[in-house]
Amino acid sequence: MNLSISQAVSRATEALQNKGYLAYLVGGCVRDLLLGKEPEDWDITTNATPEEIVALFPKTFYENRFGTVTVVNEEEAVESLKQIEITPFRLETKYSDFRHPDTVTWGKTLADDLKRRDFTINALAYDPVKQELVDLYKGQGDLKDKTIRAVGNPKERFTEDPLRMLRAIRFATQLGFVINSDTAEAIINSANLIKEVPMERVKDEFTKIIMSPEPMVGLVMANRMALLSNFLPELEEGIHVKQNGDHIYDVWEHILRVLQHSADKNHGLEVRLAALFHDIGKPRTRDWGEEKKDWTFYGHEIVSAKMAKVILNRLKFPVKTIETTTSLIRNHMFFSDIEKISLSAVRRIIRNVGRDHIWELMEVRMCDRIGMGRPKEESYRLRKYESMIVEALRAPTSVGMLQIDGNELTRETGLKPGPKIGHILHALLEEVLDNPDLNTKEYLVKRAKKLAILSDEELEKLGGQGKEKKGEVEEQELEKIRRKFRVN
Repeated sequence: MNLSISQAVSRATEALQNKGYLAYLVGGCVRDLLLGKEPEDWDITTNATPEEIVALFPKTFYENRFGTVTVVNEEEAVESLKQIEITPFRLETKYSDFRHPDTVTWGKTLADDLKRRDFTINALAYDPVKQELVDLYKGQGDLKDKTIRAVGNPKERFTEDPLRMLRAIRFATQLGFVINSDTAEAIINSANLIKEVPMERVKDEFTKIIMSPEPMVGLVMANRMALLSNFLPELEEGIHVKQNGDHIYDVWEHILRVLQHSADKNHGLEVRLAALFHDIGKPRTRDWGEEKKDWTFYGHEIVSAKMAKVILNRLKFPVKTIETTTSLIRNHMFFSDIEKISLSAVRRIIRNVGRDHIWELMEVRMCDRIGMGRPKEESYRLRKYESMIVEALRAPTSVGMLQIDGNELTRETGLKPGPKIGHILHALLEEVLDNPDLNTKEYLVKRAKKLAILSDEELEKLGGQGKEKKGEVEEQELEKIRRKFRVN
């Protein structure tokens, strides 16, 4: 069997074999090659020890107890070939911490190494010199049949490292495969062990599922195999939770369809996370409306944002990802009727989510609408939404966009730097939000001088009243729109 191997990888295996060692490509790179895909990374297994591997290559890194030596290829232009990992054949004992083997010893044969692999499609080895494929567990057949099957006893594999259960779903989702019945049954029976896995590792696999072409399929599998309830139970609260007349799906199916549409559109991680969690608070806010004899979900976006923050923190997502995602969720109900939403309201939304994320908010809103089972928006409405955002982006939405800053205020008013300067800037911004034409240095200086003569207490009170009034008016305006047009 002749697989297309790069020269850099071939040189690495040849270097080992020229010294009398065995050397095989192994794992995901062989799987991808057989599927006709470009491997994301390259792994070589050998009967050489780490010290013997290091001695063969000019630049390496070896800083782990599992024997993996990273060989650096500085001349390679392709990113995935700049580093090649070479690991000795390994024998492992039991996994007391459900992650790492208690002890690792170097194996003598390729069979020693392959029997510790997770799935048959990852237990394939290839000798690029002899052009020979080694398939001890019928992985090639499972590739052909599009099947995920554990190597050996699936319960043992999942007890060694419970993350493998989520990896099974991830591979099935990414590759469009099905999970073998024995392997699936072992996942169901061992699902509670996923709680033993560090959340950082769960987050990595969860992210790969979310970023796959079919995340809806992956989460449905995780639910049916009892995994989801063990690391993300909040999502399952929406199962069988009926919505109001605008929706044809329950909360669970709706959020999955919104997520899937975000994947179909190839949106980024924050948009996909916001799509998944945007209505997660609905079951906790659902109430029966006697007036219209239908379910209501007032304030669900606030509850959803709070729940998402807890979940994303629990899964150890980066702070920036959490902030962006929760902001998109909190503001996803930003407007629904182009005849009722003013530019000043749009400007406030831009200020709330940030200029860099306003279009992501638009993406979440569109996915939400499609996830309701509705046809796509009319082209005119889309153009109108976009034109309002573009126009609003030309107006200031934060203190930093005013035509005057704190240093200029201190010079023009004679005030010393301090909280009072901040109160004046926010008071000026409040006026400019309602009338962008006022954002000129001449007007702002004139107005600032009048504000400066107020006492600290008066100015702080004025700023506080302005912020409170602004928030109340904005919430009232959006609430009226939601009630009148039954927006979810």
